[in-house]
Amino acid sequence: MTTTTVQQTAPLGSTKRIDNWWVAPLLTAGGLILFFGYLTLRAFNATYVWADPYISPTVAPPLFTAVAGYPGSVPVDHAWLGAFPGWWPSFLPQSPAFFIPAAAIAFRFTCYYYRGAYYKSPVLSPPNCTVRGASKGGSYKGETALLIFQNLHRYTLYAALFLLVCLWYEGFAAFFKGGKFGVGVGTLVMCMNAALLTGYTFGCHSWRHLIGGKIDCFSCDAVSRGRHKMWKGSSWLNGKHQLFAWCSLVWVATTDLYIYLVSSGAIRDLNTWD
Repeated sequence: MTTTTVQQTAPLGSTKRIDNWWVAPLLTAGGLILFFGYLTLRAFNATYVWADPYISPTVAPPLFTAVAGYPGSVPVDHAWLGAFPGWWPSFLPQSPAFFIPAAAIAFRFTCYYYRGAYYKSPVLSPPNCTVRGASKGGSYKGETALLIFQNLHRYTLYAALFLLVCLWYEGFAAFFKGGKFGVGVGTLVMCMNAALLTGYTFGCHSWRHLIGGKIDCFSCDAVSRGRHKMWKGSSWLNGKHQLFAWCSLVWVATTDLYIYLVSSGAIRDLNTWD
């Protein structure tokens, strides 16, 4: 008599854990869908993104801007190359977000923290430690094949650093309206946005490796000691990378929403100019 052993495949979510392991991936998935969804919609609908002297981070810095059909759009003289050219496809919205600001999406999407976040939450691969995920056993290939693009993260860092400089410039420019120095709630909101993004970017694993990697001695000379201090600062931020990732993401959406409400006339900005 021949005995055949049938190996049962555990269903999705199977685990011996007795804690509420599903809470963290559920909240993470909800947060990612909510904030990335909101920012994606705003990128495709670039209306009310300007309220002098404030500009939404979803379109900053603006390479081109729309000249008609987009209320609250960035003024032509504020866009680097002026109005959208005639060759721009008519089926695409005239949104400055499609250019330089798009680098922020590439940087976040390939970020080491966000990879873990969306692998565990929306993708469920796996949803948590010792919990059966959606992927089949033995099919894990790491970040190869389709996911090899994740290795671009170290290069998107350079684009993010450039974008960071632009956002700080816009933040400082928000202290001036019509050539007059002042400050408004929007100024503080924009500067806080740049500050949180700075903490997120300089806590990045790629940045930490860039300033502290490929060096054998941190105390051999003044340059090495300087790099060590920078590396320690980056390591401190890296330990709070998840916190800065979420705070900066939420604040980008908050900044855009605030400028939208001011630009559309829904609320009044408190400032020293008016």
